[in-house]
Amino acid sequence: MAEMQESVDQVMEMMGALSKHQPESLRHFKAFMGQVLKEGTLDTKTKELITVGTAITARCKYCIALHVKKALEAGATKDEIFEAATVAMLMGGGPAMTYIVEVKKALDEFS
Repeated sequence: MAEMQESVDQVMEMMGALSKHQPESLRHFKAFMGQVLKEGTLDTKTKELITVGTAITARCKYCIALHVKKALEAGATKDEIFEAATVAMLMGGGPAMTYIVEVKKALDEFS
């Protein structure tokens, strides 16, 4: 299995475990996530580009994998995703720049 898809699968597996052991907490988190990410003033693609940038500055490989995949599914192009990554690099500096490696891996794998 490809590395970034494995990361996405691990997140889904973890959520399954949380649903067994902390069902109320996960239910509330998923409801909040759904509310934040649904179409509103910002469209889904824009919101996913924001999450990619945030995932980079948070240095979360799993988040990067998941949200690059979702950004592509929402219609984002590679150029748009790399531009969002560049904005994250501005805010996160050199450490954030190193996580663009994960963005590239996800783009190579999911597009």
